[in-house]
Amino acid sequence: MTGPAQPIHVNFLIDGLTRAGTETQLLALIRSLDRRRVRPTLTLLDGTDPESRELLPSDCPTLVLGLKSMKRPAAVARAAKSLIGFWKSNHTDVVQTYFLDSTYLGVPLARLAGIRRVIRVRNNLGHWLTPRHRRLGRIVGRIADVTLTNSEPGRAALLEAERGDRRKLVVLENGVDFDRFAALPPPRRGQPMTIGAVGNLRHVKGIDVLVRAAAMVPGVRFVVAGDGDQRPELQQLIGRLGLADRFLLPGKTGDIPGFLAGVDVAVLPSRAEGMANALLEFMAAGRPVVATAVGANPQLLEDGRHGLLVPPDDPAALATALRQLVDDSQLADRMARSARGHVEARYSRVAMRLRFEDFYSRLCA
Repeated sequence: MTGPAQPIHVNFLIDGLTRAGTETQLLALIRSLDRRRVRPTLTLLDGTDPESRELLPSDCPTLVLGLKSMKRPAAVARAAKSLIGFWKSNHTDVVQTYFLDSTYLGVPLARLAGIRRVIRVRNNLGHWLTPRHRRLGRIVGRIADVTLTNSEPGRAALLEAERGDRRKLVVLENGVDFDRFAALPPPRRGQPMTIGAVGNLRHVKGIDVLVRAAAMVPGVRFVVAGDGDQRPELQQLIGRLGLADRFLLPGKTGDIPGFLAGVDVAVLPSRAEGMANALLEFMAAGRPVVATAVGANPQLLEDGRHGLLVPPDDPAALATALRQLVDDSQLADRMARSARGHVEARYSRVAMRLRFEDFYSRLCA
């Protein structure tokens, strides 16, 4: 009789930690993994900032390299030596890298160190990548055993950009922690109603489109949780359209459920997305949703059943859909309930954990 299978030791390598989508998903995966199947470790390429220190998990071994620049050969060599030692001491079977610098260091180093399997993660669509980064992406894509992405649009973008082996591109979808949203009250139906969004203040997130749509939805308050380099431009646009008293940009929030508790309708106005964590959270929170038909949004949200989809970069269409949910509370409530049930059935954290554990078992078989 054979004994129980040994757990697979996976080291996750990422630049640092923030409360953004990719980092949040990674920390949730680390917390949820069944240690009898997968034993995680975590390495931060830099990780010396206060937010990274605050978010370091206490339930797995961690290494903070403090490497602030890939342009200092001596510092890179020291980090590489420390990292190889960490991998060896933790009997690492799999290295899984996130973001550019961690991937450029981790993928070839893991291969040279004889790590059993090497994984690169690329969850965004890469529209901002420079030609140099695209060339480097093709190189590390060939070196890695697998590139993971979280949506079919992400997989298609990688195939188009890198023209690699499609068998090495694997989709593993994100999950959402329903326990965080269990105690949320239902949306209010008093006046004035609040339409809310969560996202970085960057062009790709389409917050400027939402501002223009807000001018066509009178009597409603808008609030966007997030920050970024587009803030000055957005504030000017808000002022120019006379929306200063009902379109608010309060900055980042570390409490998404608390923010959504004050939102009656949620909106995702992005020009491009992979698999949007914000959309999963809106649906899990039982908020009626309007989203643009980009990336994996149509896969997550069936138009007319789980919410409303609109074309990107179309303020008029966005305003029409928002008014529809504001004016028809029965429609909004029905879509919100349907969306929550759909996400809970397919995109729970348990379902995500099982997807990753089964993937590691197949990869190392």
